[in-house]
Amino acid sequence: MEYSSLVKTYKAIESTSKRLEKTEIISDLLRKTSKHEVKTVIYLLEGRAFPKYDERKIGFSTRMIIKALSSSTGISVKDIESKLNKLGDLGLVAEELLKTKTQSTLAKKELDIEKIFSNIQKLSTLEGQGTVNKKVSLVVELLTHSSPEDSKYIVRTILEKLRVGIAQGIIRDSIAKAFSLDVNEVERAADISGDYAEIAELAKHSKSLNEIKLSTERPVNSMLALLAKNIDEIFEALGEQVQFEYKIDGFRLQAIKGKEIKLYTRRLENVTKQFPEIINFLKTIKAKSFILDAEAVAYDLKTGRHKPFQTVSQRIKRKYNIEEMAKRFPVELQVFDIMYYDGNSLMNSTLKERRKLLEKIIKQTKRKIQLTKKLVTSDKSKAEKFFKQSIKEGYEGLMAKNINSFYRPGRYVNGWMKLKKILDPLDLVITKAEYGEGKRAGWLTSYTVACKDRNKFLEVGKVSTGVKEKSEGLTYKELTKLLKPLIESEKGKEVIVKPKIIIEVGYEEVQESKTYNSGWALRFPKVIRLRNNEKTIRDIDNLEKVIKVYNSQKGKK
Repeated sequence: MEYSSLVKTYKAIESTSKRLEKTEIISDLLRKTSKHEVKTVIYLLEGRAFPKYDERKIGFSTRMIIKALSSSTGISVKDIESKLNKLGDLGLVAEELLKTKTQSTLAKKELDIEKIFSNIQKLSTLEGQGTVNKKVSLVVELLTHSSPEDSKYIVRTILEKLRVGIAQGIIRDSIAKAFSLDVNEVERAADISGDYAEIAELAKHSKSLNEIKLSTERPVNSMLALLAKNIDEIFEALGEQVQFEYKIDGFRLQAIKGKEIKLYTRRLENVTKQFPEIINFLKTIKAKSFILDAEAVAYDLKTGRHKPFQTVSQRIKRKYNIEEMAKRFPVELQVFDIMYYDGNSLMNSTLKERRKLLEKIIKQTKRKIQLTKKLVTSDKSKAEKFFKQSIKEGYEGLMAKNINSFYRPGRYVNGWMKLKKILDPLDLVITKAEYGEGKRAGWLTSYTVACKDRNKFLEVGKVSTGVKEKSEGLTYKELTKLLKPLIESEKGKEVIVKPKIIIEVGYEEVQESKTYNSGWALRFPKVIRLRNNEKTIRDIDNLEKVIKVYNSQKGKK
């Protein structure tokens, strides 16, 4: 398939916001795609080169793209950086630069998807001396022979910022429509395989998706929990006998033992190398093979108390000096489920049966590997007491599970629920903003927010969710219109604005942070609404309130 055909699909998808139209466009493309190319097409539609769980990464920086563009067009790095500051999207920069070159300057020829995909995949394999130049050469080769329009999407794909509006659900629906499959069947297969490209290939070859089985060769999508308002709602949804567990403020990990032991995050990223001690903990389990669901949680060496999520997240990000990080930020593994054991899937075993197996095969050792603390009860007062105790001990709240529920990868189903302490939203002022990329270029789409502390503003986070592109409610366009007249200075994509625009911000918790000058950060912040009609700068929340929220979530007064 010529890459230009795929580009037409990208453009058609970008031109509509309607889900059904996008599904029709992609399903039509998949029907026309050959059997040997369908896997590549899915990856390119997703804007990736490998499955999510694959250790290989494209690893091509903005700086390297600029170098490749300079080499292929003869335009200086400085001029390209200037255009990037103006357009906010290197894909658009590439398209504009190539439009200025004549046919005779660029040796344009039709590129096919396999050539582009091959070059992009090679970027992850190059190592050793001169690696950067070799990688740049692979990209220059593509840019030299691509049209301006093609170059836009090639650059975005290499930077893993395709952003044409193709969500995973649209890929799922398109595969189902193209090959006359049930959507739920496609989703079930994807939750187990973690790879829509594999599913599309099976479907294209008229093979049953039932061939996709739980395996220690790859991770599965994690089961998800619905948010509960209170204990009453939990019993109403889950039945009389409910298993309550302490909700851990850690990093969710999937531990897989097959030929070797591997660790994956909730996003299916391989983080085995970052946690050598957890690998040692898992070696003590009495099993030839397994897939476990667990949380890695950091703890204080002196007090033994668990430390917040951002502590263990530092371990996730670190690629070097692993042993030093393990000493500074020790972790324990809290296991709460098992989906696979000694060659057999446990997907259709009840939670009660799965927990019993965990208690049998795991020898619990404090500060190494433990099972989550649980309470099985039908008594609401006992559940309330257990919830209060979890908060007092510094946990996030409770997980609640139907004891007869099955493990359903990637699903929000009425088998699991979570109950957390309700935190008051904060009224904060925007002090900085960043221009978006791709479809959001030209809009200010990310906002740094601050609380007040006497006569100054202290930043507590950056928020981008909760604002809409087009629809009812607060939009990026509206906020951009309000913020632009307030811009005091500009550097790259970031602008500093006069502190005038007040927004109400929701969040999951307050955590300690060195990133912001307040010393605190909001975890998973979300814009709720604009508050300028009701609040003035004098009314925004102060640092004392932020600290009070932090203490309340940890069970302190």
